[in-house]
Amino acid sequence: METTKVNERIFLSSPHMSDEGYEMEYVKEAFDTNWIAPLGENVNGFEKELAEKVGSKAAAALSSGTAAIHLALRAAGVGEGDIVFCPTLTFSATANPIIYQNAVPVFIDSDYKTWNMCPEALEEAFQKYPKVKAVIVVHLYGLSADMDRIVELCKKHNVVLIEDAAESLGTYYKGRHTGTFGNYGIFSFNGNKIITTSGGGMLVSDNEERIAKARFWATQSRDQARHYQHSELGFNYRMSNVVAGIGRGQLKVLDQRVEKKRYIFEFYKRELDGLEGVQFMPSNEWDAPNYWLSSMTLTGKVRPIDIFKALEAENIESRPVWKPMHMQPFFEKYDYVGTAVSEKLFENGVCLPSDTKMTDADLAKIVEIIKKLWCE
Repeated sequence: METTKVNERIFLSSPHMSDEGYEMEYVKEAFDTNWIAPLGENVNGFEKELAEKVGSKAAAALSSGTAAIHLALRAAGVGEGDIVFCPTLTFSATANPIIYQNAVPVFIDSDYKTWNMCPEALEEAFQKYPKVKAVIVVHLYGLSADMDRIVELCKKHNVVLIEDAAESLGTYYKGRHTGTFGNYGIFSFNGNKIITTSGGGMLVSDNEERIAKARFWATQSRDQARHYQHSELGFNYRMSNVVAGIGRGQLKVLDQRVEKKRYIFEFYKRELDGLEGVQFMPSNEWDAPNYWLSSMTLTGKVRPIDIFKALEAENIESRPVWKPMHMQPFFEKYDYVGTAVSEKLFENGVCLPSDTKMTDADLAKIVEIIKKLWCE
């Protein structure tokens, strides 16, 4: 295990290539065969291997998780003026594709039990908006949403369900991978995710015909013809063969990364859980998180800004919890259904350094810096 040098920056969550060099084997193969163009055996292999890993019938390797959400919305038939329910406590990449489709987002609050979409707020939103085209649910920080209740509501109202599992690859809900409960699931391989391709995403579904259509759209909707012909609007969304090679190598160490993320979370919880006002992100009997980011809330004298500043002074990265979409300048004009749970989580939340390359010495240093704040 590599060690962190003195005064070297400790990141929130940075890329972590395999010690075995799996990634380079696939990348070298792409170079040796001259398949560095957008498609090739690594793309095909990554799609097949990821689908098998999570238990989905089909997958499309794309340029980003955002592209995957966009194509999921198109596959769901979302268009101009359609209403899409979306969690308010998420990154903007979840909501932006709704606007790409000229649809209308309605933001749904979180609950304290999961930090994810509140089923009660979702039910209230269905009562307020009976004509809804799709629901996007997010598994925040690797914590699974209450999927049984959310799936039940979507089936009751005959609405397409899209799972944004960008942060939850390797998370299980009742023994099943997140991202596989909805009509469509998306994963992200951005540089800060639990495995990375430097940038990229995957769209998965048991509907193989829709995945084939997504691949078609992602390849500029080029028709099968001798000449260049396009009968539909297309996008340049396909993952490159080189990037896919990195992903194939990273997928081999996913379980190791989840194990280390869990170790980091348990270290923090053991050392900090007893401090006044500290409460760690929730766990449920049906949830096996990947603990992508170890997060907690503070309701006592020590505030999140105190931790951010103390860690920054030692060249250590930490972050607030996502600022809710309904509080964002661009999205504040859209409706929001809830009771301000997400606002409280944002106000009180701290995402602690969760880099899988951290040593025990790094973790001990972080904990020591944080504990001192309670002694001042």
